[in-house]
Amino acid sequence: MTDVTSLTVGVLGGTGPQGKGLALRWSRAGIKVVIGSRSSERAEAAAAELGEGVTGMNNEGTAAIADVVLVAVPWEGHGELLTSLRDQLAGKIVIDCVNPLGFDQQGPFALPVEDGSAAQQAVKLLPESRVTAAFHHVSAVQLADLSIAELHTDVLVLGDDREATDIVRALADAVPGMRGVYGGRLRNAHQVEALTANLIAINRRYKAHTGIRITDV
Repeated sequence: MTDVTSLTVGVLGGTGPQGKGLALRWSRAGIKVVIGSRSSERAEAAAAELGEGVTGMNNEGTAAIADVVLVAVPWEGHGELLTSLRDQLAGKIVIDCVNPLGFDQQGPFALPVEDGSAAQQAVKLLPESRVTAAFHHVSAVQLADLSIAELHTDVLVLGDDREATDIVRALADAVPGMRGVYGGRLRNAHQVEALTANLIAINRRYKAHTGIRITDV
């Protein structure tokens, strides 16, 4: 088991529900977390809500100080943000959990991405970073609800760097009930990102907060 308790995890988009929820769960697992935002004031306010072990600063500071950085921003700002942080993210493990989705009267649907997926766009924009893809299918509602002691869900972790994917899997394992499962190389990230549209549709139909489980592993 990879020990991740000595790492500092930065969360870009940490004031949003997904990033904030993961920051909460990691901090409760004893991992130091830094929340990043375009506004350092917003980041500091969100960190104060989460309590001990969480600090907040602007995106540049977060990317510079963290050992591992989770990207949990809206798809529309994904490329611009990563381009602006290329230097700060050099050499870092980057976890991309962005889902390029659209919504219309028929519900959610996957958007076409020129580079193949959000994760592959991240590889293109961050040539010196160790890019992985994970945490696409974790319910933000359940992350924020500490009355749910264990989150019984699997996290597919994709990447081309074995050590990096092992560390990201360990970050998933650090959350009680959650399990990180290697899901293939980054060229397979598109269908993982796109599956989020199906899960949202399921949630709407059944009024649920679904995740995924991998059997026989």
